[in-house]
Amino acid sequence: QVQLVESGGGLVQAGESLRLSCAASGSIFSINTMGWYRQAPGKQRELVADITGGGSTNYADSVKGRFTISRDNAKNTAYLQMNSLKPEDTAVYYCYADRVRTKIAGTIFGSWGQGTQVTVSS
Repeated sequence: QVQLVESGGGLVQAGESLRLSCAASGSIFSINTMGWYRQAPGKQRELVADITGGGSTNYADSVKGRFTISRDNAKNTAYLQMNSLKPEDTAVYYCYADRVRTKIAGTIFGSWGQGTQVTVSS
């Protein structure tokens, strides 16, 4: 089993910043891809950003230039620095990990965190 625990969400005003963290646990050897998705009320879950173990990143067009994803492989932790937040960034943000190699359960595909609420007021 792999557990992902997000932290860092909250309520901010437009233009402010937040930093989300996602810590993975569960006898992990390595994690191929970690990422962040978000889901706003009435909308589908969408990719925000992801990062491979080698550091290659991918961003949604709506967050390019404002959000930065990073990770600490030694800590199995990913971060999402969100700057210049807008009301349309309001959503529940979910951490995602794919192809997690573990010591006991082998390789696990598609693990999700419980989500953290980000609310941006205008």
